[in-house]
Order: sequence, then structure tokens, then C-alpha cells
Amino acid sequence: MGRVAGRPRAWPRSFADRLTTPLPGVRAFARLAREGAFRPGPDGLRGIPDLPYEPAPLPAATPGAVCVTWAGHASWVLRTGGLTVLTDPVWSRRILGTPARMTPVGVRWEELPPVDAVVISHNHYDHLDAPTLKRLPRDTALFVPAGLARWCRRRGFTRVTELDWWESAELGGVRFDFVPAHHWSRRSLLDTCRTLWGGWVLTDTATGRKVYFAGDTGYGHWFAEIGRRHPGIDLALLPIGAYAPRWWLRDVHTDPEEAVRACLDLGARRMAPMHWATFVLSAEPVMEPLHRARAAWARAGLPRQDLWDLPIGGSRTLGAPPPCPGAPAPARRGSGA
Repeated sequence: MGRVAGRPRAWPRSFADRLTTPLPGVRAFARLAREGAFRPGPDGLRGIPDLPYEPAPLPAATPGAVCVTWAGHASWVLRTGGLTVLTDPVWSRRILGTPARMTPVGVRWEELPPVDAVVISHNHYDHLDAPTLKRLPRDTALFVPAGLARWCRRRGFTRVTELDWWESAELGGVRFDFVPAHHWSRRSLLDTCRTLWGGWVLTDTATGRKVYFAGDTGYGHWFAEIGRRHPGIDLALLPIGAYAPRWWLRDVHTDPEEAVRACLDLGARRMAPMHWATFVLSAEPVMEPLHRARAAWARAGLPRQDLWDLPIGGSRTLGAPPPCPGAPAPARRGSGA
């Protein structure tokens, strides 16, 4: 369902009915505290110098192509349909309750092209970073989950579009579809599930190229449904980190094997891993997500070139699709056509 960008809307007081599984209770928190499995041990942290970090100038964005650059964690610089879009932008060195970044941001803020739009998956601090958003002009278009527009407008943003699952809005040459995720939301002790959570499918309306940004999610039935409703996804940006201990994080974070399975469920042609190598959020060794993702991809028999396991700061470009036989050539901007 299409929605008018920027129009204020009313929402239910809680989205707890959208949870895939109940949130952890007192017993689970007690077990976590007893086991002390919050962070990797010394052996797991020794891999920090090996984390892939290769910042480079952004490649040119050609008409009809899709260019993605991984800035770290769930932050991407995505150029498609003539727009530059940031996903869950976190340029801060530290987020609340978490040690400082293990790796710097892959793209210096000063080197970004003008940002046309931002998509936010949910309101957790490692995905909705107020200091980073404050760097943006207040007329930047923000696409956010249901219930989150008020938070953005209080900070001066004037073009905020909030969507429910399976709704969409358009900006320029891009359609923004908000899709479900297996996750939750909270920003304080008193607002659990008061705003929605999800992922985004960005479609270049001229070429049909589709990029799926999962945000933060566990594994489950939604991936197949997203693939059914949005066939032909060219690239899936999927989380592979912050999964241990498994009994604690299984419901809200995919592990590397589940991320590959999700890519297959989506019917996506390519996968780019994210949500690792940036912040220490869980107990797995810091290099393990990449090793396991590569092994799972190989076991699935998928082409190696379709796993875009970028270093932080790395970019890949998906060229414009060939024109259909007999189709007229697209008009160039400014030609008057």
C-alpha cells in the first residue's frame, strides 16, 4: 500500500502483538548474569587486528546502477535510482552501554555525497543514533517505522515518513517498502515495543533493481513472505553477527548460517553481510561471523562472486540491467523527454 511521504499518522500504543516470540523474562536475565556471557573471552578478542577495514573513495554512481558501501555495523551508503540513501547511520565512536568501536567508520562524514534519504530499521541505540542524525540537514527525508516519527520531529526533522509493515512510499526514483523483521524495540525502560521494527526493500522504479536491507532480525518465516511479495531481489544486506550465546539471542539475531538460509528464502541473487566487525555486542569471537558465513555460503553451493563480503569501507557496484529487447532507450535527464 502506497503512502504519502511525510504525512502524520496515528498508531496503537504498543506493537507487542507483532513480536515473533515473547521477550526474555527474569529467569533468562538471571541466567545471563550467572553465566557472564556478555562479551568474547581474551581469545575471541585477539582477532580485532584482523577485522577487515579498507576505506576507499566512493566509486562513481552511474545511471541505472546500484552502488553499496559498507560504513560498518548496519550502516550503508546506498546509491540507487539517482538517490544517496543511508541505512541506520551510526557514525559515533561509542553507543550507549557498549564499548567503543573496534573499527573506525568506513566512510568519513565529510566524504559523503549529499544525502537524499535515511532509512531506520528500529530504535535501538546501535541503529538509531541521535548524534549522527544531528549532522544531517533537517529537511533530509527520513523513512522510519510506525510510531517513530514523533522522535524525529522533536529533533527538528520536517520530512518524516513512518510506515507500517507492507506499506511503501516513493521519493524521486526510488520506492521504499517497509517489511517485517523478527525483532523488537526499546529506547528506555518505559517504551518497550512502543514503536515498530522492520527492514526495507528499496526499488529503483526505472530499472526494477531491488536492494533488501534487513536491519536487525532473527531468523523466521518473514523472509520467505518478503521474497514472495518482492520477487527478484538483486542484493540482500543481511546481519551475521551478535548471535552468542545462542539461547539468549536466537530469536532476535540471525547467526551466519541462518543469514545464508534467509538469503535463499528471500530468493535474493546476492548477499552482503553486515552487523559484525564494528561493536562488541555479544560473546562470539570477533572474526567468527565472517568465517562461518563463508563456509555456509560454500556449503549451500552458491557462487562465490555473489557473496559480497566487503571490508568496512569497501564498495561494490551492480551495473544497470540490460534493456529489454525492443524497449525504447531511457530519456536522459535534461533532454526534455
